[in-house]
Amino acid sequence: MSDVTSAAPATLPDVVYPPPISVRDALPWALLGAALVLLIYFVGVDEGVASLIPGSSVHEWVHDGRHLLGFPCH
Repeated sequence: MSDVTSAAPATLPDVVYPPPISVRDALPWALLGAALVLLIYFVGVDEGVASLIPGSSVHEWVHDGRHLLGFPCH
């Protein structure tokens, strides 16, 4: 036989939640994310039917950057 006695069940530690993030702290990161998404859109996607701005002015402004980043455009 065994000499092990049953002990009280172990209790789980209290759940620790991260502190809430205020809007004031999150706003600069949200603005940076939005700026990066717009930059990727204008450099990589803004051409032809999906263009937000009619004409080719935006395409010409970002043309070299488009090739530098590997986006095809011809």
